[in-house]
Amino acid sequence: MAAPHWLRGLLSQKPVPIPWKRGLRAAATIAGPVAVGLAVGRLDLGVLVSIGALCVVFADTDGPYPYRAQRTGWAAFAGVVGYLVGTLLGESGSWVLVLIAGVSALVSAVGSTASMAGLQLLVFAVLGTGQSADPWLAIGCFGGGAAFAVFLSLAAWPVRGAAHERAAVAAVYDQLAVMLAATGKPAARQARRDLTASLNTAYDALFTARSHLAGRDWSYRRLFVLLTETTPVVEAAVALVNAKQPVPPEYVTYLLDCAYRIRLREPLAEPPTPADESRAVAKLHAGLRAVAEFRRGDRDTDLRQASEQTDLRVLVGRRTWLVVLRLMLCVGLAVAVGKLMALEHAYWVTLTVAIVLKPDFGSVFGRAVLRGLGTVTGVLLGAGVLALAPPQWVLVVLMAVVALGLPVGQVRNYGMFSTFVTPLVLVQLDLARAGDWGLVGARLLDTAIGCVIVLVAGYALWPGARHPRVGEDLADTLDAIADYLDHALTGKTDTRSSLRRQAYRDLSDLRTAFQQSLVEPSAAGKQAAAWWPVIIGLERLTDAITGLAVAVDRGADPVDHADTAVLSESVREAARSVRGERAPKRVDLPDRERLAHVVGELTSVNATLRGPVPPARRRTRAAE
Repeated sequence: MAAPHWLRGLLSQKPVPIPWKRGLRAAATIAGPVAVGLAVGRLDLGVLVSIGALCVVFADTDGPYPYRAQRTGWAAFAGVVGYLVGTLLGESGSWVLVLIAGVSALVSAVGSTASMAGLQLLVFAVLGTGQSADPWLAIGCFGGGAAFAVFLSLAAWPVRGAAHERAAVAAVYDQLAVMLAATGKPAARQARRDLTASLNTAYDALFTARSHLAGRDWSYRRLFVLLTETTPVVEAAVALVNAKQPVPPEYVTYLLDCAYRIRLREPLAEPPTPADESRAVAKLHAGLRAVAEFRRGDRDTDLRQASEQTDLRVLVGRRTWLVVLRLMLCVGLAVAVGKLMALEHAYWVTLTVAIVLKPDFGSVFGRAVLRGLGTVTGVLLGAGVLALAPPQWVLVVLMAVVALGLPVGQVRNYGMFSTFVTPLVLVQLDLARAGDWGLVGARLLDTAIGCVIVLVAGYALWPGARHPRVGEDLADTLDAIADYLDHALTGKTDTRSSLRRQAYRDLSDLRTAFQQSLVEPSAAGKQAAAWWPVIIGLERLTDAITGLAVAVDRGADPVDHADTAVLSESVREAARSVRGERAPKRVDLPDRERLAHVVGELTSVNATLRGPVPPARRRTRAAE
């Protein structure tokens, strides 16, 4: 018998490579300060430095160094601010945590980096309320640990390692060069298969990365748009290979140069002027010029401004405000229960609530279950080790081992992450209580209370939590995008701005709803898992519409009303099919070069709604 979809989703591990470099950095930044403090006889200060490093370890990630610097820098800043506020408040001011929870969730709606910063603000404010050391000494050590962790995260910046997703996109250009070089040769067929595989790999890498982002992130969105811009290049290259028409060698060299520049995040050079006037080579040249223009920043800047200027005002939709209120309610209940039950370390209850309802709007049910299971295991390990009172140097070694596994849990499974992080935080906070067996029961009780608060107040009793309307939300978003398309492509400016804001607001709310539903034990969870690629496709479709609208604003001719009507009707038909629980009817879409990107994204969305084959596979099969 197959396990329920929600249980498989909770227990499954993501098939991603083990981040060994991040693991080694985590071990050095968390266990290193404790080892130094033990060596100089100030173990208490070493622990405070280690706690400061923890807020950066949570935020550390692979990827381009500017993005990593932004993410770890903001996480360190938010962690220091939260720890400062919590330390100054102490347990007597724990009610202020309710307001901090609201600010944390509200900030998190802006994007993935802001979401991580919001989490650190709340978590370390909670930890700060349980701090007993001198406030300013604790803040100094905490800030030093955070700065040390940021330094180690960015120390290899001169090496300029490329991100996995960026390397996958660059590999598409490498394979394009290989395929064009093999035109008219027996190796051309295999080269074309390799190109299909590289396209699938690039799309899958971006789909995976984008689906786990807490919010909107421009670095991944930009790679998506770049890969979409490459579609005409792929089509022209495949046509040349099928016709066995030789390609000027400078184009092969140019494509290899493009791959090199994409890996280094550099603008692309202008493609060589074709001496051959054939239509196929001209289409290849036009496609490469469009990609170069995007990478140079002309369309990139306009599209970014058009899609990101609404982040602060638009992305905070109604559903986001509901999540803000839910987080504030549960944090308030955690504080109240801790005071009423006179728990010795009541902040652990609030900490459990904060992490389970972390402000990136993941599934409440899933996080509560995984947090509970992982924390029970972690408490038994961490508190059990402390109760045995081993030599302190043994605890330092164990901290290094657990910290090494922390990034693995982050990328593989949230329950595994909780299993690693719980004993780590326990040892950091309760090192002075070594030999106390009562610590095991106390921490298990605190964790159980926190998970019960979340499951009862934040899930079972919260309006609509157990019966999410994923289908209706998806259909409403499709209608909003259709309204935006009607105005954006025809040059109407009266209500276009408000319609754009509404479309992006609905997309934000839709992503929030689906993230909450993915591992729910209801039929909506299975539905959300099947439709998740549609969200990514709709975001790309909206960006394509915005890009074309920007071109119209800059002087291009508006799109013909008849073509716009066909496109918007196709989007509305998709909405009707979702409401009617059927496949969308096929509509003959306009065959216009300037509408190729919009048509391509709309076709991918409809293909996903019709069947289980991901849009990346459909697109690359069509190209092949």
